[in-house]
Amino acid sequence: MSQDGWNTLLVLGGIRSGKSEFAESLVADAPTVRYLATAADPGDDPEWAARLAAHRARRPETWSTEETATDPRRLADVISNARPEETLLVDDLGGWVTVLLDPAHQPADDTATVDELAAAVRSCAARLVLVSPEVGLSLVPTTPLGRAFTDALGAVNRAVADACDTVVLVVAGQPCWLKPAVGQPAVGHPTQADSATATPAPIAATVSAQNGPTAATVPAQAGPTGQSPVGPDGPPLPGSPPVTTPQVPAETNSDVGGTGWTAPTMALPAAATGLVIQPGMELPMPDEYTGPQAVERLAGLDVPGTGLGALEQVISFAAATQGTPTPTPWRSVRVLVVHGDHAGGVAAGTVTGESDRRAEQARAGQGVLARLAAESGASLQVVDAPAAAPIEHGPALDPEQVDSALRYGWRLAEEAADAGVQLLVLAACGAGAEATAAAVLAATAGAEPPAVLARVVTSGGEIDDVAWMARCAAVRDALHRTRRSSRDAANVLAELGGGDIAVATGILLGATARRLPVLLDGPVGVASALISRDLAGQARHWCLLADDGGHPAVRLAADVLGLDPLTQLRLDLGEGANALTLLPLLRSALALSAALPTRPEGDDSEGGEVDPVEEAEPDFHEPEPEGPGPTTTTPAAEPAETSAARAG
Repeated sequence: MSQDGWNTLLVLGGIRSGKSEFAESLVADAPTVRYLATAADPGDDPEWAARLAAHRARRPETWSTEETATDPRRLADVISNARPEETLLVDDLGGWVTVLLDPAHQPADDTATVDELAAAVRSCAARLVLVSPEVGLSLVPTTPLGRAFTDALGAVNRAVADACDTVVLVVAGQPCWLKPAVGQPAVGHPTQADSATATPAPIAATVSAQNGPTAATVPAQAGPTGQSPVGPDGPPLPGSPPVTTPQVPAETNSDVGGTGWTAPTMALPAAATGLVIQPGMELPMPDEYTGPQAVERLAGLDVPGTGLGALEQVISFAAATQGTPTPTPWRSVRVLVVHGDHAGGVAAGTVTGESDRRAEQARAGQGVLARLAAESGASLQVVDAPAAAPIEHGPALDPEQVDSALRYGWRLAEEAADAGVQLLVLAACGAGAEATAAAVLAATAGAEPPAVLARVVTSGGEIDDVAWMARCAAVRDALHRTRRSSRDAANVLAELGGGDIAVATGILLGATARRLPVLLDGPVGVASALISRDLAGQARHWCLLADDGGHPAVRLAADVLGLDPLTQLRLDLGEGANALTLLPLLRSALALSAALPTRPEGDDSEGGEVDPVEEAEPDFHEPEPEGPGPTTTTPAAEPAETSAARAG
């Protein structure tokens, strides 16, 4: 990497935004520059010819120009073969996409060509600057050709931005650093000195993630070390807990492998900057085109059977959230364990201190959850949420605590995204959490508490119906107490939800804002998804449900949310552990879908030529009966009525 913090850089910008001039200024100190021009011949267009001439006039005499318009694939070859001492400037990817869509130059596989370009950028040894138009801020074009161009360019920009060290958006000549290099500020995390001339904010802390970037930076949000950041309109937010990476025991240690990958993110204000979480927030949606494209692509893969079956849902989800029809397996995964107890009847039948023991186990890298996290190469973060008061007697939390918990969860999701995490697994452990989630479900979906409350099983494996009835009574009394209260999200969290569900809701909202998919598991996860749906309807589209575990509340909530469980294994290993058990299967499905070649044209599913005779519909023959019975399917004539029959 070069001394100023980047080796490959993407410059985005609108028409006449100054993006090309800014890109040229970045390499002005280089002794020589290879300028890769991608635009096609202007032909009879004098205005376009004048634009190209202006670009040529700005280039110093020491620069060399190479044209790549005649062969789109050549651009990737030039970038991948560049030497470390060279400096390359590509201007621009919009022209490259135009040629890519031209039938006269179009390669056999556009997607493969884009993948080749992204791979070349990622492995480029030279200093590389790429310029590309940003077309995502304008209206959807009214012509099919215009829509094809914007869709293709958007996919290219995402792929190249993911491969580059740094991404800059130029607006009216002013650079905005979207993907910060060393010493550059993170967009969406303004400092107190934020202004048109503010200097870059220093990096305050680092968070490590398994298989993620080596030192993923987190913008400064906290005060001095040891102090918690303070929200502008509420009580202090809790400090971020440490992130641990559990280790697999030596006898079963395995190499998880994988390369760093950063999911596309959306620049939104951080929680500490005064973000107001309220109903009707407009958060991003997954890509509506790449999901169906990925499923359509699966139909053409060279597999001997009928495909991935129910796991096609995983491919479609990953494609939509990653913005590509060829999604890659999630390598950097973080498990967020929300630990918060509930007092009163909802905790009937639980062992005192059991949830604290489970949380300490996870922190120490022990227990089921930590072991599965180590096997999956996932980092683990235990999050302490405010304890909730008995909901049958009064509110679980006060409104200030709810607001603080929501913003705290949002910030945890942002920190994960900044650390290069590609998938969050939302888990929970707390006394009374299941019954509280049932109360939230009853309040938001109109369910009857006894129908969504699972049976209480003691540590000895016995069913405790007395404890179950106590939980039902507590939820019934809480619903009766709040029967005239508002059912808006913040009020449900304050009256019934408690700290763990509030923090989990904030995590889902923050993950949605940063385009970070979440794997749900257990009652707390689906309850928070129901609440987040009322704050931002887009949140549920970033969620995937691993297994309902046979839990009635999870089954009903999944139906309300429109989430189909990936499996029906009835796993009951604790929240988060069920999802981690299935994670290797999900990764395998994604790896297969990305690596398998397409089926050769003209071949059948077994790889041989299709016989026209085999395609013809076979003649139908009535099967011969086996053993005694009628020899025809024609109904027999009724016998004539006899005197004996009349007498009978």
